[in-house]
Amino acid sequence: MRFAALLLTLTAGGATAQAPAARFVIGNQGFATLQDAVSAIGDGEGTIHIAPGTYRECAVQEAGRIAYVADRPGSVTFQRVACEDKAALVLRGRAARVEGIVFSHFKVEDGNGAGIRIEKGDLSVGRSMFLDSQSGILSAEDPASTITVDHSTFAGLGNDPTGNGAHSIYVGAYGALRVTACRFERGAGGHYVKTRSPRVEVVGNSFDDTRGHMTNYMIDLSNGARGRIAENVFVMGRDKDNHSVMISVAPEGANNDSTGLVVERNRATLAPGVTWRPVFVGNWSGEALTIRDNALGEGIEATARKW
Repeated sequence: MRFAALLLTLTAGGATAQAPAARFVIGNQGFATLQDAVSAIGDGEGTIHIAPGTYRECAVQEAGRIAYVADRPGSVTFQRVACEDKAALVLRGRAARVEGIVFSHFKVEDGNGAGIRIEKGDLSVGRSMFLDSQSGILSAEDPASTITVDHSTFAGLGNDPTGNGAHSIYVGAYGALRVTACRFERGAGGHYVKTRSPRVEVVGNSFDDTRGHMTNYMIDLSNGARGRIAENVFVMGRDKDNHSVMISVAPEGANNDSTGLVVERNRATLAPGVTWRPVFVGNWSGEALTIRDNALGEGIEATARKW
């Protein structure tokens, strides 16, 4: 009897030791799905730690302030499954932070499948990757909030089968957009960064269009903006839908004040074999910009052109 009881204890202990660890953890509590973890935070604040793995699931954040953090940067991938036919993360709470997560292969019927759809509240993204989808980050409008993206990669994006809407980053009328130390490459259509925000900071990024396919502007300030575009590196490729301009200011109407927008200390070149002569900054705003100290390669017009 004693031997049987001991065997039962050891067996139970072994089963406990072999139980799978929770994939989504808040504090000391584990959850089976990402949506369960999001719902548990509700209108509060919390951090969801995500175990390494590839996940075909998604979540909608309706409230609260939530951080989505990979246990190891780059070890967590969300792919293919989009909530509300929008994105892996559909965010409309008070704020969200995303750290170290890979988003790949998002395609939906309306052509705007994204890793992140931000509809309301502040968003901070760091050390993340957005790969081979229609969109990387796509926003609605929230003039009171800010989107910040840092040290992240955007590749193979803009693939919208309808020919409309998809870009690597497309931010609507948010209060401000800040993009720093990011890499954009291998665009599959659309713009690399498109925004309608009235305030922008795009600093220290790499835009490598050498393997782009049917791409458009590198940076599109669709309705104009104030702020700074600085210390970026641009290489324009051969396969372009629009090769006239690298940075556009207010091509869709000067709804925002662009006076004094600073474009400085950038470096721009054409990929080998490119023969057209693009304008570095195309200015439709009718307002004076500050364009200075940019290193422009052969074939790129050195001054802004006004339409």
